[in-house]
Amino acid sequence: MLFKYKGMDKSGKTVKGTLSASSIEEAKQKLRSQSIFYQSLAPTHKISLEGFSNQQMPGPMLSNFSRELSSYLNSGMAILTAIKLLENQHRKEKRYSDFLDAVKTKIEEGQSLFNALSSQKVYTLPEFFLQSINVAGQSGRMVEVLINMGNFFSAQSKVKKQVGNAIAYPLFIFVVAIGMSGFLITFVVPKITAIFKDTGQELPPITQFVLGTSDFLLAHYIAILIALAAIVVGYKVAYSKSRMFKKMIDTMLLKTPVIGTLIQNYELGRFSYILSLTLGSGVSYAQGVGLAVSTFNNSALKERFENASQKVIEGNKLSNALQLSRGVALKRNFLQALALGEESSEVANIMGNISQLYQEENEDRLKLLLSMLEPTMMLFIGAIVGVIVAAMLLPIFSMSLGPQG
Repeated sequence: MLFKYKGMDKSGKTVKGTLSASSIEEAKQKLRSQSIFYQSLAPTHKISLEGFSNQQMPGPMLSNFSRELSSYLNSGMAILTAIKLLENQHRKEKRYSDFLDAVKTKIEEGQSLFNALSSQKVYTLPEFFLQSINVAGQSGRMVEVLINMGNFFSAQSKVKKQVGNAIAYPLFIFVVAIGMSGFLITFVVPKITAIFKDTGQELPPITQFVLGTSDFLLAHYIAILIALAAIVVGYKVAYSKSRMFKKMIDTMLLKTPVIGTLIQNYELGRFSYILSLTLGSGVSYAQGVGLAVSTFNNSALKERFENASQKVIEGNKLSNALQLSRGVALKRNFLQALALGEESSEVANIMGNISQLYQEENEDRLKLLLSMLEPTMMLFIGAIVGVIVAAMLLPIFSMSLGPQG
């Protein structure tokens, strides 16, 4: 989403422009990080060419960047020298090389690594990553923070890859089942059952049902394909453009058995890890909460945490604000762990542990879900083939038993 702003920078100069953010809270956070005191801030539908050229840096690339840079800095290199070395190593990767060149140019102009990363236009970087770099540069903990960031993005990419690989086989079975069923119903069944129609014998109900389905698919397959495409496109547009529709779908997903638990574990686990990461980097608690909240994908959870984060800015505890807020019920052990961390001033350590707990719990649940999904797909295929075979065999049995009667 694009936001239009007008305000003053730290020197008192009037500034205005546009910035990209997923919510108005994230837009406010970005302006604060740039030391801009905004007078007006509102969404705009103006088309930005920059928005077409910018894209989020992939997780594996951001992980490699963080790890390689931390390795060079740890060996005693200056940041500019390390960036130049990285650029030479990745010259064949055009876009990444352009990113490194842009960062190098900004640093040569005297800007800090944080400002260089923030102002380059090749890739959009996560706000919590930028703020952690900002604080790390001020506290002298750049190597430690880069190592932690590299590990985080590597772990996130690993989880996505594992889920993708695990779902690939059941999805393949499902597609084959649909394709095979469509082929049998559309081409094979009509040819076989046409023989029985010529005899004038009344066909069994299941055979009539399969034939009716076959006739319907043959007569309306173009309309069905268009309708399915329209539904998919309409859903995606509504989900991306309508905040109310997105929240309704996300709330339904959270309330769905098994799936809802997986989503909440993933979202709360990532929130916990990023909060732990930013606090460990030296970011203030209120700012760390705001940065962690901006990473939520589920809009229902994000809205609840955004409302609670405002209470944190006012001096309240996040755990208390979440308990008093309305919305989908949050996991009790998360609220208890957060409250304990706030009471003992060990939020970073406790949130890091709860993140690990949710990651392990999700791995076990995914294994169980996928182990059940495969036999379910096989039963699904068996049921469809069984119905089709029965539709073809029953008329034969009826004909063979007819004369004897």
